[in-house]
Amino acid sequence: MKAMLIDDNKNLVWSDVPDPVMGEDEVLVKIHAAALNRADLLQRQGKYPSPPGCPQWMGLEIAGEIVEIGASVTDWQVGDRVCALLGGGGYAQYVAVKHDMLMPIPKGLSMVEAAALPEAYATSYLNLFIEGHLEAGQTAFIPAGASGLASVAIPMAKAFGARVITSVLSDEIAEKIKPLGADVIINSNTQCVEKILQREEENGTPVNVSMDCLSGETLGRSLPYMARGGYWIVISTLAGIETTVQLRPLLTKGLHLVGSMLRNRTPAFKAYILSELVKNVWPKIEEGAIKPSIYRVLPITEAEAAHAILERCENVGKVVLEVCS
Repeated sequence: MKAMLIDDNKNLVWSDVPDPVMGEDEVLVKIHAAALNRADLLQRQGKYPSPPGCPQWMGLEIAGEIVEIGASVTDWQVGDRVCALLGGGGYAQYVAVKHDMLMPIPKGLSMVEAAALPEAYATSYLNLFIEGHLEAGQTAFIPAGASGLASVAIPMAKAFGARVITSVLSDEIAEKIKPLGADVIINSNTQCVEKILQREEENGTPVNVSMDCLSGETLGRSLPYMARGGYWIVISTLAGIETTVQLRPLLTKGLHLVGSMLRNRTPAFKAYILSELVKNVWPKIEEGAIKPSIYRVLPITEAEAAHAILERCENVGKVVLEVCS
């Protein structure tokens, strides 16, 4: 089969590789589409290697068709249309996947749309509802509103009855993301994020949960304006690895500052998250309350161009690669 390898110059090369070796508790999936994640860029730079036992090439979420099942697999059949959460290996024609890392494709979705679900939806659900304990009527702050992840997290939070605040880098981007449904969009180049959050608190709508991929100095300046018992979930540090935290509000409000990564969770916990998605989120997708946001679709052989879209922060929604046999 073919997979997308990284050469010594960090170029992406569609190359021949050995076929996957399938275990008894795995299925073999013919990949139709693979969605991009910012972690792919880090892996290409050598900063985010695949976990032990996973293929060396990139790709954390895919959609395709089961073409073979392991001897001990009873919950899937050949021909099932599935999407899957991977430790790596999605930029390829085939992948062997443990049976409990698979989910059925929600009714009405294409392979391209389904490929955009597993990583982004699992990350959003984990951090908003499991780590953040978000409830209907509460307020969520989801920075970087134009990111592929926010394009999932904002509609997901809204579908479960939350109020959503987000931030972007320009008024132009703010216009582009309006269809996602955020209640407040902050232009962080012309507005002070913490001042807006302070105003929200004064108006009786403080932030209960933040799913923060930016972090940096804004995190520490914003914490004091959270709701009592609020959860600030750090999922990445794109805006900086340092901040200054005032401990008094942390103490008096009983705030929770939590670091969270999906990738380092145990396989059993990841399987639990996926089962929760199918139970709680898939019905909302099928009824149209949540819809995958796809920015652009490119063939797998144009992965370089797809990566460039993410590097330029051009996309509003997910970039997806289609895989041809």
